[in-house]
Amino acid sequence: MHTAFHPDWLVPDWPAPPGVRAVFTRRAGGVSAVPFDSMNLGDHVGDLPASVAENRLVLQRATGAHMVFMNQVHGVDTLQLDAASPQGQRADACVTTQRSLACTVMVADCLPVLLTTQDGTVVAAAHAGWRGLAGAGISSGCGVLESVYASFSALVQAAHAQAAIKSIAWLGPCIGPSAFEVGEEVKTAFMARQPEAAQFFVPTGPGKYLANLPGLARLRLQALGVTQVYGNDGSAPWCTVSNSSFFSHRRDAGILGNGFGTTGRMAACIWRD
Repeated sequence: MHTAFHPDWLVPDWPAPPGVRAVFTRRAGGVSAVPFDSMNLGDHVGDLPASVAENRLVLQRATGAHMVFMNQVHGVDTLQLDAASPQGQRADACVTTQRSLACTVMVADCLPVLLTTQDGTVVAAAHAGWRGLAGAGISSGCGVLESVYASFSALVQAAHAQAAIKSIAWLGPCIGPSAFEVGEEVKTAFMARQPEAAQFFVPTGPGKYLANLPGLARLRLQALGVTQVYGNDGSAPWCTVSNSSFFSHRRDAGILGNGFGTTGRMAACIWRD
């Protein structure tokens, strides 16, 4: 049985079906010390292992679900989770039909994407930084959303023997379009698959652009037939960089002077009760 969530955590406002629950953690609610204060869930960023373990236990108690954390590598691989799934598998998305098993992704500027069928039988989560979203380095150009949706669709069809998949998505907080400056290679990677992606890049100088990550994700989801998308609309309240209640790798990476691993990780979770 789940307990109440910490008041700072974000509960998605979307028409999820009965029995499907989701939450997005913020910085508050854990035991980690500066600069990982306090609800750091990443075990790869230099925080004390005991603090990370306690924070993960706090989240598990709050949700009442078994949490499976992945080794995220900005790729496109998707795991199908069951009760025996080990922690730390290399992937950037996961999907399940099992109850009380949380699909979980960690973020600190990248975009978390949650999916559920409208009947609540299948849930999924994806970690979508620009490389995974664009499918950078993948010859087909298929990104992490295409990967997770293929696995998601296969589970739906296996359960219902139907081609039509009615699903909804929720986009969590990420680096906002006023903070996410990228190079020409990022724009090129997205436009190679969807020329209309150009609208989500605002020039700031020679070969430099401000990119709208949630806008690009919505474009990819629309191409997959997912038209009901809730959550992050690219407005300021959703930006992890400009809001101190969120961890932000880009904002906080220089705190300890090594430029990497100096901020915590939040989690977006979705599960069937």
